[in-house]
Amino acid sequence: MKITKLLQIVCLLMCIGISPMKSQDLKFGEDKKFKIVQFTDVHWKADSIASEEAGERMGEVLDAEKPDLVIFTGDVIFGKPADKSMRRALEPTINRGIPFAVTFGNHDDELGMSRKELYDFIKDMPGNLTSTIGGLSGVTNFILPVKASDGSKDAALLYVFDSHSYATLKGIKGYGWIKHDQVQWYIDESKKFTEANGGTPLTALSFFHIPLPEFHEAVQNEGSFLIGTRKEKACAPEINTGLFAAMKEAGDVLGVFVGHDHVNDYAVSWKGIMLCYGRFTGGKTVYHDMPGGNGARIIELTEGVRQFRSWIRLKDGQVINEFTYPSEWIK
Repeated sequence: MKITKLLQIVCLLMCIGISPMKSQDLKFGEDKKFKIVQFTDVHWKADSIASEEAGERMGEVLDAEKPDLVIFTGDVIFGKPADKSMRRALEPTINRGIPFAVTFGNHDDELGMSRKELYDFIKDMPGNLTSTIGGLSGVTNFILPVKASDGSKDAALLYVFDSHSYATLKGIKGYGWIKHDQVQWYIDESKKFTEANGGTPLTALSFFHIPLPEFHEAVQNEGSFLIGTRKEKACAPEINTGLFAAMKEAGDVLGVFVGHDHVNDYAVSWKGIMLCYGRFTGGKTVYHDMPGGNGARIIELTEGVRQFRSWIRLKDGQVINEFTYPSEWIK
């Protein structure tokens, strides 16, 4: 079914008071599992044959994994018109009726539409769970709770941040950073969820585009466990606003998932949190010299277990770099 037909159905349902998927709670399945596909750096260019490689891979991954949720971690688009590129990039997910969420990268708002305009464009698309927090720096900041399989309570949390684009302070070069008000928002919300859970932090994961400075710090430590490919230095911001420290203090986040650096797909353990790159998902619209080509990272949570599994799926069903965190051999 084409996306235009789906949108017509959505409009009809909303006219009679039904909001499909938008208000749907995410929850663990009867098997106690919850699976996420992370697509990152799709870099879709409307009417570009090169982008069809991205579409083909996304469809292949979704059909093989059948996830409960798709999260796009930035740089979804790379060509004008921005609205057409965004629609085409999301189409493989929407056409399969899979809930999804988007956080923007440094390129998404360079193509004629602002972050707010892009958010407004996608917010009513079928299956979209992306939201925004008024008064907070950035646009795509939100939390997706995952309910227990019986729907009785929150069993896990997915924190999504807008990591912005480029440095805005004089004398600071490179990329932007998650702002202090966003860090405080996380601290406050995490505390509320922990208190509601009787003082025990829920298992949580976090998603955004630009890696934290700790990604580079971790790979320089010989004691860190690393799995995957590292072909470039983490293009992290020069400013560290303390989100990693806040996560450690809160005690809920087990894994951080980013994109941005197209020839990195590694995961590295650092002080009790697994720092993970997604696998570059885009086509030949931008650099991506990775062995095996484009693909996606998969993350699987198990209800009631403070742990996650992850692996990367490539072309023709190839699966690589599977790990479980934490485990006896990854601390």
